Amino acid sequence: MGESEKMSKEEEFVFWLACIQGISSSKKRLLQETFGCAKAVYYIEETGRKSCWFLTEKEKAALKEHQKEAVLDERKRVWEKARKKGIKLTYWTDSAYPEKLSRIVQPPYALFGAGKECFAFEGVTAAIVGAREASAYGRQMTYEYGRELAKAGMNIISGMARGIDAAGLEGALLEGKGHCAVLGSGVDVCYPKDNQRLYQRLWEDGRILSEYPPGTPPLARNFPPRNRIISGLADVVLVMEARKRSGSLITADFALEQGKDVYALPGPVTSDLSRGCHQLIRQGAGILVSPEEFLCDLPYKLQKSLIEFCKNPVKNSNENEIMLESPEKLLYSVLSLEPKNIQEIEDQLSLPRGEIMEALLNLEMNGWIQEVSKNDYIRLK
Repeated sequence: MGESEKMSKEEEFVFWLACIQGISSSKKRLLQETFGCAKAVYYIEETGRKSCWFLTEKEKAALKEHQKEAVLDERKRVWEKARKKGIKLTYWTDSAYPEKLSRIVQPPYALFGAGKECFAFEGVTAAIVGAREASAYGRQMTYEYGRELAKAGMNIISGMARGIDAAGLEGALLEGKGHCAVLGSGVDVCYPKDNQRLYQRLWEDGRILSEYPPGTPPLARNFPPRNRIISGLADVVLVMEARKRSGSLITADFALEQGKDVYALPGPVTSDLSRGCHQLIRQGAGILVSPEEFLCDLPYKLQKSLIEFCKNPVKNSNENEIMLESPEKLLYSVLSLEPKNIQEIEDQLSLPRGEIMEALLNLEMNGWIQEVSKNDYIRLK
């Protein structure tokens, strides 16, 4: 049996172990450490299970239940199907496992990924997170930060939720590839469905990660643990908008526990969406004033890591020299940084609604405009 075939066989057992619910990642790592590999864990007998002092009786029963041949065969079929889709797997002792994650308190036992080089995180990574129901101000600022930080050579990572998370990734993808979403579902499950286009772009030009096996639905309990992976892979965390009780603050807490710098975007003092950010600032988080100032404020070691990119900048494939065709050019000319409703646009241009909708879609897909709320658009360049 060749080395690659051995690795493939071990992956099947890693997948089997990763799929067992009711046993934590840390205990799965202990099981693999104790018995040498995931395959050996599958074949342990009653005396072996009894020797696992770190497992509760309920956990031992869960392990025994999953050691049935029919369960393993089913897991093998599921994993083979996932592999054919292009889904990859790494695990705690694998050389491809992200080093940044191995240093956090609760690293995932296994990590599933989609996209090219989905587990490689050698560069500087910024997590951009925030409210789902974001304001037009929050989305616009997030889009600009995502774009400018990506232009400076940073990898952008978020949870791909609607609102802030999506805006940061959309801005970043205008300036290059390799940006990343960490999901609270399997990597083959797009959530929310509104972000299908962004999900597809990440699958093709970026990375999608999850500690949950393929096919896992987006259960509410999956999202808080997911945030430790976002902060763990990030060198710095930016919170753009957040209510006082927000999942983004969980990400910020994980980041602080992991020794990462946290920055927050100030907003109107009357806005609920800014209260979480103002709370972080009161607690000592950095204040986001502009992307340029943020980059200058980065710790020396992170600035040093970006120097090589600055010496050899990647040519932007979405430069402003792109020529717009009518009616796109006409429609673009009537938009500004202030949101404009589609009815106002129709009144100004006297064009058929269908032609306007097609032009808006083309402009949005090419990164020239953004829909900041239902049927309200702004220009981005």
